[in-house]
Amino acid sequence: MEPSSSLRLIARELKKGCGVGGTVKNGDILIQGSHREKIKEILEIKGYKVKLSGG
Repeated sequence: MEPSSSLRLIARELKKGCGVGGTVKNGDILIQGSHREKIKEILEIKGYKVKLSGG
């Protein structure tokens, strides 16, 4: 299944913002490493409501 262009764009921005690699797979954005707080910050700046869960 081809990920949407908006999902790929968000993934690209997250990877750039964290300075790491990653991919979009099965509708999920996978970012290498532990960057929860940085990802949360980037998404909130873009207007997304973020709720961290687990580990």
